[in-house]
Amino acid sequence: MRDVVLTAIVFGLVPFFFTNPVLGTYVWAWLGMMSPHRATYGFAYNLPFAYIVAIATLVPFIFSKQRRPLPVNSITVVLLLLLCWMCVTSVFALNAADVVLERVIFFGKIQLMLFVTMMLVRGRRDIERLIWIVTFSIGFYGIKGGIWTVLTGGGNRVYGPQGSFFEENNGLAVALVMIAPFVYYLYQTVKRRWLRPALMFSGVAISFAILGSQSRGALLALVSMAALLGLKSQRPVRATVLLGVLVVGAIAFMPDSWTSRMETIQTYEADGSAMSRVYTWQTLWNVALDRPILGAGFRTDTPEIFARYAPFDGSTTFGNGGVFVAHSIYFQALGEHGFPGLFLFVLLGLVTWRKAGQLAKLTRADPEFGDWVPVLMRMVQVSLLGFAVGGAFLSMMQFDIPYYIVGYVVMVDATVRDRLKARALELPSVASSPTPPTTSIEG
Repeated sequence: MRDVVLTAIVFGLVPFFFTNPVLGTYVWAWLGMMSPHRATYGFAYNLPFAYIVAIATLVPFIFSKQRRPLPVNSITVVLLLLLCWMCVTSVFALNAADVVLERVIFFGKIQLMLFVTMMLVRGRRDIERLIWIVTFSIGFYGIKGGIWTVLTGGGNRVYGPQGSFFEENNGLAVALVMIAPFVYYLYQTVKRRWLRPALMFSGVAISFAILGSQSRGALLALVSMAALLGLKSQRPVRATVLLGVLVVGAIAFMPDSWTSRMETIQTYEADGSAMSRVYTWQTLWNVALDRPILGAGFRTDTPEIFARYAPFDGSTTFGNGGVFVAHSIYFQALGEHGFPGLFLFVLLGLVTWRKAGQLAKLTRADPEFGDWVPVLMRMVQVSLLGFAVGGAFLSMMQFDIPYYIVGYVVMVDATVRDRLKARALELPSVASSPTPPTTSIEG
């Protein structure tokens, strides 16, 4: 039944893409973030819904009057440079061509549809629709996981949908950390007041789900994010206190087994999972030292790479043929794309943070943008911090969400600039319009 319903929804929406390709970008984001086909058990499980939606969106996009030029600013310039550099490192990659090509296609389609989205979506209404879709496509698993955590006393881990990019507990936890600030944004700006209690419940449930994942990296990201969220809110002192009480209360709810696992952050040497990360980071560092400019190219988690660069011999715990993913966005960028790739990846986050701050300051007193853009841009910064901290322990460099967050800033920047240009054109016409003659009536 699920297969039939999902298939009917997707194929039923496709005809509408030809008159409104923006809808196609929404459906693409929903499929990419939520992976609803992974909740089916029959023919829909492996149907290429994403490719169908992408093609059905790209065809009308080419001829659409809604299409605008790609916004050019510091963010899109750095993003394009990063993508170009990834193409260069792919040409000289150490892995087999088919392995590299698979990853190029996977990441390339994400970026292609992101550019399509940035060229179509403008204005508060469309941007907020995208935020709702992205936030609750992932937030659905957070709400469900938070309820599960409370009902089970926090003794079982929360996982993402099987076969998705955030299937494991750590990936889901960091994804939830990144979308949590946008739940707060929607709570602050939603016009339908009856939605606010639901959004508040969602935020609390997502917080429990993050803790229920038992991810140590996500715990650090959650604490960092909550601290910055408090400082970035409209009432910093009150918000910081409330968030502190929420986090401490949620932590106090968790069982002793959860506390014991979190305490291994201080004693990582005795933890096999933590040491496997150290072993992998040393391997990728060796890759960077040997190939500082080009790195190894896409996919460093192969026996060939580890056989060549792993730091230990077969007598060690992890040197006996162990192959692991990067477990860090920074070492992933470094190992796959060298020091230039790491520099561009970090620079992308920095210029996005800076542009978000500039937009918040520029629109603070603007009557048209002041009630939503500053709040949204501050939440972008909070989300970026969560990704920067949580991603230090996960291979999420090619995950959709951080690039959509980058896209939010690009779309808001384009919206603000277009409106300011329109205002500038309106002013001369108003100033040059003739003064209507006055008529005196003598009685």
